[in-house]
Amino acid sequence: MRSTLSKSVLLLLVLFDVPNFASAQWINYPTADVPRKADGKPNLAAPAPRLADGKPDFSGIWHTARIIPCTPEQGKFINCGSEIGGSPLALDLGRDMTGGLPYRPAAADLMKERKAAQGIDDPHVRCLPDNPPRPWVMPHLIKAVHTPKLLVLLYEVNAMYRQLFIDGRPLPADPNPSWNGYSTAKWEGDTLVVQTIGFRDDLWIDMAGSPMGESAKVTERIRRPSYGTLELEITIDDPKNYTRPWSVKMEQKIELDTELIDEICLENEKSYERLQAVRNKK
Repeated sequence: MRSTLSKSVLLLLVLFDVPNFASAQWINYPTADVPRKADGKPNLAAPAPRLADGKPDFSGIWHTARIIPCTPEQGKFINCGSEIGGSPLALDLGRDMTGGLPYRPAAADLMKERKAAQGIDDPHVRCLPDNPPRPWVMPHLIKAVHTPKLLVLLYEVNAMYRQLFIDGRPLPADPNPSWNGYSTAKWEGDTLVVQTIGFRDDLWIDMAGSPMGESAKVTERIRRPSYGTLELEITIDDPKNYTRPWSVKMEQKIELDTELIDEICLENEKSYERLQAVRNKK
């Protein structure tokens, strides 16, 4: 019974976020310059806005378009409809791939070990940073601030950010390992191709515990085919953990008339301590 309860609580912690609207600022404040239909409703199929240099402007607040539906069982803990849902890819980034992710044997063993522990040591559960590509599939918002030379991604949890430099600089030759890595980007037509290296060696890319390490290069191909949609193709080339490079595709939808909300995970955080106590009693 303890095992089932801890797993349910863990899933709720990671895959559903219930914002505190009562204390939030600028919720329902109208988003500026939204294209409208004749009836006044947002025209999400309108062409993407453009930067001063003519390239697509990715600015906006984004959230995964594919969401795990809230079930009656989960409704015992939260009010279905009030949550900001996470993507099924948050559970297993390779769930749509025939045969799953191409783990090397040691990486497969590590994933199974992490999964057997019900993900208790997941950095997200421990209030540590969500490394790329996890923010794209988690139940939190991403605010993109785009200029011709720089794309900044502001992540709602723990006031995190990424800087994607579009100014022609090279990737660092000997980067200090980090959670987010170091990102440079260039345009291929209307697609922004982002390459990121310099990761720590102990990262998770999903709740299943799939690993990513210091040998990894992550390539994100981002395009905005319409006002309301971002399309991403993410390729992970990590020869230490996987037998070949592999890719996943996903979409983000724009969130209008809202703003990021402070979410500091460690503030009065007790869940990790309790989950560890359950594990120690097994």
